[in-house]
Amino acid sequence: MAQVTIHSHEEFEAFLGKEIGTSDYLKITQEMINKFADATLDHQWIHTDTVRAATESPFKSTIAHGYLTVSVLPYLWFQILEVKNIKMLVNYGIEKLKFNQPVLVNDEVRVTTKLKNISNLRGITKAEIVVRLEIKGNPKPAYDATIIFLYHFE
Repeated sequence: MAQVTIHSHEEFEAFLGKEIGTSDYLKITQEMINKFADATLDHQWIHTDTVRAATESPFKSTIAHGYLTVSVLPYLWFQILEVKNIKMLVNYGIEKLKFNQPVLVNDEVRVTTKLKNISNLRGITKAEIVVRLEIKGNPKPAYDATIIFLYHFE
């Protein structure tokens, strides 16, 4: 269940410049990494070869694909915010995505969110959300970015 529920552009706008919420932690497993490798055809050994990674990687384990950590954003975002009265939600873009720290297998990650900007584009709400993917027990985040959604309210 989401932490925050909004029903309109105006309710969303009330969060401008404020933290919206923080998701629960999600454990990134080797199974998730392997399935992502299969889906994206990216089987680089640093992601999928646990034996080689243990001996040759500077991290001593496999690491999640950077884009796997981005792809869990919707799951984590929907833990934070539920938007009612919409006909459609569109992923519009990602700006200033910077990977700061690798996510190792079995790391737990969560996202913190803040509404950076919101605008009404002739009835469509364009929301720009600053996200930070935190790694449990690590002071440096996996990444920072601004995600942009278009909410088509009814």
